[in-house]
Amino acid sequence: MVNYEQSERLRKLPPYLFVRLEELADVKRKEGMDMIDFGIGDPDLPTPDKIVKSMQIAAEDNDNQKYSSSQGEADLREAIAKWYSKRFCVEVDPKTQVCVTLGSKEAIFNISQAFVNPGETIIAPSPGYPVYSGASALFNEAKCVRIPLRAEDGWLLDVDRCPTDAKMLYINYPNNPTGATCDLQYLQKVYDWCQRTGTIACYDNAYSEMCYGDYRAPSMLQAGPDCIEFGSFSKTFNMTGYRLGYAVGHPDLVAGLKKCKGQIDSGAPIFIQKAGITALGMYHDDGSLPSVIKNNMDIYAERRKVLVEGLRDLGFDVAMPKGTFYVWFDCGIPSDEFTANMINLGIIVTPGPGFGDSAEGYIRMTVTEPTERIKEALARMKRASVHGPCYAGDAQ
Repeated sequence: MVNYEQSERLRKLPPYLFVRLEELADVKRKEGMDMIDFGIGDPDLPTPDKIVKSMQIAAEDNDNQKYSSSQGEADLREAIAKWYSKRFCVEVDPKTQVCVTLGSKEAIFNISQAFVNPGETIIAPSPGYPVYSGASALFNEAKCVRIPLRAEDGWLLDVDRCPTDAKMLYINYPNNPTGATCDLQYLQKVYDWCQRTGTIACYDNAYSEMCYGDYRAPSMLQAGPDCIEFGSFSKTFNMTGYRLGYAVGHPDLVAGLKKCKGQIDSGAPIFIQKAGITALGMYHDDGSLPSVIKNNMDIYAERRKVLVEGLRDLGFDVAMPKGTFYVWFDCGIPSDEFTANMINLGIIVTPGPGFGDSAEGYIRMTVTEPTERIKEALARMKRASVHGPCYAGDAQ
């Protein structure tokens, strides 16, 4: 009889957070409840028409229907290098310092496959994107040291609290899940620490273009060339389903990633890469956002304002994020209890511990629902007398 028992490493891997949330929500949907989803960060706004049309045209060309290379097509790598020059004033060689990826998620995993040995240490923020501390460590039989992020530090990872013998460090700003942002001075400190300790710096910059007001996110490559940075078309251009991203950095790190990918995938579809070229080409020469992306960010900004102010009115202490489309707050009770209460109201939120044990008591909500749906969710919470720890009743 065939033994279908999963491998030990796979059994150690917890169920992916959003799969569990979707299962809970499906039960309510089958009961006829209208669910308002603030859970997974999947943009509800459409991919810009110009990008879609360029992909459609490219898909009709037989040359674009063939295998790509694991490193990606040369013209997209050149477009990424040109974009880095415009956006961050950083010059990179598209031949040796750029790799096209299947979104940023696979690159975040594969960079550890390429450089981390069994028993070595990976540093990951807590809360943080689950791939940093989960699959990246478990599948390499590595030790993961989770460094708690603290509200009083602006949710910035403190490298002075990190072990100095680690092989790799993951860091991410604008931050998922907290919405926290950083400046170049902070990235310089992290970069210099990694140089002193011999730690590979992996910077997840997937939300670099999701910024509000006059804030513009930096690149770690502005601090120095000895690191690797991951970016994505998913959130910026509402292209989550296209699975297109990139890695940019030190040639040796890119070479290792490319070698790993060469054994695993055959590159993103060429016609989707052509759409990526169109997307990056929409940027202005000074690196500023194209109008269609700016308009999208204006929509997210208004939704963010409505959600944050509504939660504040209910008594929650919520910061107005300067980046991402996430809202992060202390719910005043255990996160799973709050999440269950919300699902019973037809509202899907994400419990903080899904991003790390140190985030108990916190909740993440996205602004990927229209304003009227956000208002409806807040009204449901008010009718159910869902109040935060700062609620002052009639005194407000």
